[in-house]
Amino acid sequence: MRIALFTDSYLPTVDGVVTSVLSTRRQLEAHGHEVVVFAPEDPRRRGTREDGTVYVRAKEFHHYPGYRLAMFPGREVDLIKDLGIDVIHIHGVGFVGIKGLWASWQAKIPRVSTFHTMIHDTLAFYSPFGLNLHLLERGLRFYLKIFLRKTQGVVVPSRAILDEIMALSPRANIADVIPTGVDPDRFRPDISGQGIRTKWGLNGHDVVLHVGRVAPEKNLSTLIHAFPKILEANQDTKLMIVGTGPYMEKYYDLVARLGLSGDVIFTGFVPDADLPKYYAAADAFAIASKFETQGLVVLEALASGRPVAGANYRAIPEFVREGVNGALFDPNDVAGCAAAVLRCLRDRDSMREAARDVALTYSVDRCTRRLERVYERLVAA
Repeated sequence: MRIALFTDSYLPTVDGVVTSVLSTRRQLEAHGHEVVVFAPEDPRRRGTREDGTVYVRAKEFHHYPGYRLAMFPGREVDLIKDLGIDVIHIHGVGFVGIKGLWASWQAKIPRVSTFHTMIHDTLAFYSPFGLNLHLLERGLRFYLKIFLRKTQGVVVPSRAILDEIMALSPRANIADVIPTGVDPDRFRPDISGQGIRTKWGLNGHDVVLHVGRVAPEKNLSTLIHAFPKILEANQDTKLMIVGTGPYMEKYYDLVARLGLSGDVIFTGFVPDADLPKYYAAADAFAIASKFETQGLVVLEALASGRPVAGANYRAIPEFVREGVNGALFDPNDVAGCAAAVLRCLRDRDSMREAARDVALTYSVDRCTRRLERVYERLVAA
């Protein structure tokens, strides 16, 4: 098949949606399909091109650093026809997502949409308008309800999000519950993390890892506030935060105020090729986010054989099983977070095999083949 992926979030920004798009693209191509990505152009890198990617003119969205709004007219419809696209897969509900809907209607090509982000949850952090947040959220929910109804098949990444989508848009055409999937050949327990431990001075320490965008919706403050309690019980523990984002300075300040500057390490951006080594360097993974529709980093940690201390919220408990491959905690409970991390460190050896086994059931190959069956049903119909 010839497949077009329309995404509102793309490189050089790195987040869960971008990782999902890149992973899905690689696996579809490995299965013999032709894939083209339609993505917003980064105004700072205008003229940069990547094979198999169509860049749509866009402007920076200053209220959410790293993201672009593709508000300009384009030739998407003509390109879709010229390329002989069989199905359009939309990853996002912004302007590029709308372009995907429009191209599908005009070219009479079936469309499917993956709902990655509970975008209305971000309004308190990134609202560009001086409007009442309640009214703004109501308007956004109405928009999402219509958007989802206009998609011929909606893929949701977890059962928790399925329930929220059905409450938001009861007439949405749900195609299936399909996570992005993790590559168990890239993320596996036998990789050596010794080089990373040496680089960051972690030898002789227990290492707790967090991977993700350093942004308010990721709720890193709970994890950072929990760390003094973790140190009380295990003074040789270090917290390594991998990633970058708009709250870096705020969390630097928080770490300094709590006297944790020597115990919390901010690595900043890490190349994708090095990421498996960071999981390998860790003894446990921790995530306090209330924002995860899937939490691909959770699957990456589990595939690496690392137990996960995770927020008992939305999608995370679908992958983290209490006492089996990790521990769960209330995302607002600092003491509970510390206890969950300490349990994962204590029981890391007994949880290692179960962590890997759960991740294998969500391999990217399995999940992509399920996605292909959705495409085939839509094309046949």
